[in-house]
Amino acid sequence: MKRLLIIVLSILILSPSFGSLFIYASFKINQKEIAQTICVQRKSVFNSCNGRCELQKSIKKYADNEKKQDSLKEKLELVYVQNSPEVKFSVISLIESKENSSILFEKKPIKASNLTFHPPLGLV
Repeated sequence: MKRLLIIVLSILILSPSFGSLFIYASFKINQKEIAQTICVQRKSVFNSCNGRCELQKSIKKYADNEKKQDSLKEKLELVYVQNSPEVKFSVISLIESKENSSILFEKKPIKASNLTFHPPLGLV
């Protein structure tokens, strides 16, 4: 199940990069029908196009669509630009205290606990 999900997600991620390949494959599958129905030169006796004009049109349309999406991405990136406000720093003089106001420095330690300081049991 995981492999199937990985394969499906990989195909979905890679599918935009294979857009022109899909257009070409669909053209090759339907080339005879395109040459007989859609092609501009279909009524010509010596038709050398064989529907390639439609292939060029669809590839150009796909490329234009990609350029349009790229320009939209650039516009979206401009939305996220933010100017930071100017920050001014001022110098504050230090006030030095000569007295120790901490409770830790008032009395000396009486003794150390042997329960806290012991060697590791696994290495002995």
